Amino acid sequence: MTAWPPSRWPTAWHLRAALMDGELTSVDLTQACLDRIAATDAQLGAWLALDAERALERAHAIDHRRARGEPVGPLAGLPVGVKDLICTQGLATTAGSRMLQGFVPPYSATVVTRLEAADGVVLGKLNQDEFGMGSSGEASGFGPTRNPWDPTRVPGGSSSGSAAAVAAEQCPLALGTDTGGSVRQPASFCGVVGLKPTYGRVSRYGVVAYASSLDQVGPVARTTRDAALLLQAIAGHDPLDGTSLPQPAPDLLSALAAAAPDLRGVRVGVPDEYFAEGLQPGIEATVRQALAQLETLGAQLVSVSLPHTRFAIATYYLIATAEASSNLARYDGVRYGHRTGAAVADLDELYARSRAEGFGAEVKRRILLGTYALSSGYYDAYYLRAQKVRTLIRRDFEAAFAQCDVLATPTSPVTAWRLGERVTDPLQMYLMDAFTVPASLAGLPCLSLPCGRDEAGLPIGMQLIGPALGEPRLVAVAHAYERATSWHLDRPGADATEAP
Repeated sequence: MTAWPPSRWPTAWHLRAALMDGELTSVDLTQACLDRIAATDAQLGAWLALDAERALERAHAIDHRRARGEPVGPLAGLPVGVKDLICTQGLATTAGSRMLQGFVPPYSATVVTRLEAADGVVLGKLNQDEFGMGSSGEASGFGPTRNPWDPTRVPGGSSSGSAAAVAAEQCPLALGTDTGGSVRQPASFCGVVGLKPTYGRVSRYGVVAYASSLDQVGPVARTTRDAALLLQAIAGHDPLDGTSLPQPAPDLLSALAAAAPDLRGVRVGVPDEYFAEGLQPGIEATVRQALAQLETLGAQLVSVSLPHTRFAIATYYLIATAEASSNLARYDGVRYGHRTGAAVADLDELYARSRAEGFGAEVKRRILLGTYALSSGYYDAYYLRAQKVRTLIRRDFEAAFAQCDVLATPTSPVTAWRLGERVTDPLQMYLMDAFTVPASLAGLPCLSLPCGRDEAGLPIGMQLIGPALGEPRLVAVAHAYERATSWHLDRPGADATEAP
């Protein structure tokens, strides 16, 4: 048996191989993750709840089946962290909000049941911006998450704990959710891979709703192949979700195995609008170097235009907040959510006090924005118009994909900023989503992967965007880039030491 844990943790793919070959047990791996969390998370704040006893029990059962020669699932006993927006039976699910503090779901989300059916081991629940509303990891009701590369900086949001935990080697895989960039942006800030599937590719059943026409569960991992492994385990039609696509889960691992080592014949679109004024110095140069690497691998770079990109932020923050206003109306302190302990005179005061105590500042701000957009006399002027612009944005992408196979852009206009730096300026915070929300509005699959570092040594991410149901080509392009580079193997505090 190989000594465990090693000084540098392998990828999930290599860990899976060691588990399948009997070189490593799931119990040893799970315990190593729990030990790593105990040693590092007081500084990072990535976890809200651990399920150590049940995780070790599941790991032991998987090891026992393997020892008897029985088949095990494709995740083979790999530990996985789960964002706290995703329901887990018998384990607290708060959505990062005091409104749901103490809530223990009586059922698990479809993605959790599929993860466990594939013999993944749920370690616990990961910190996040409250109800998925935030771009920094600072809006959690239970304290901020910090970036493993520099704990004075944000990890991005809202899947802050998911990205931080994988980057800090607390777990090899994690589930996040992405509404307007909440998997991709923290993946970029933390130097890991984040994949948002096509809308409807992964079930939303059991996921606490923020904006129902945008929310998608997606994997966070160290490499594209690791992310593909987890996505393949959770994807596919679910009759419990009315927005679930009827298509079966894509065979991404076979697509990667069959992919050519180069990118000859692949057309990579480069949208002019994503390289405009406002990019942090160094990000454009770094991403263009990554584009040159794709070209070296044989890809053809094609200049394309997405002219309605400049309207994406306004469109997103009208649609998302309107849907949030509707979805969060259920938390009234009567049937759902926190109920004030103060004496109240009537039902209106009960509602007001319960919501004031339970919701954080960012959630209140978005509820107010959304309620205004849906209010009488403003619905046509704001919400309906935003839906029409959303259609124009989707048509821009359709036109672009007539000229190319994938699009490549920066994931974020900036790298990780310092904690507290943008908290008092919500508009500036919203603008940080400028490169991720357009594809979310169009429901397209996207992936962020590391492609370099800035002058402070912080990770920079490149975003790849594919057409609807285009995950196989998307992961093949990302995997080809990773085979030619080593940014995805670099970890906080050390240089990459493994071969790609």
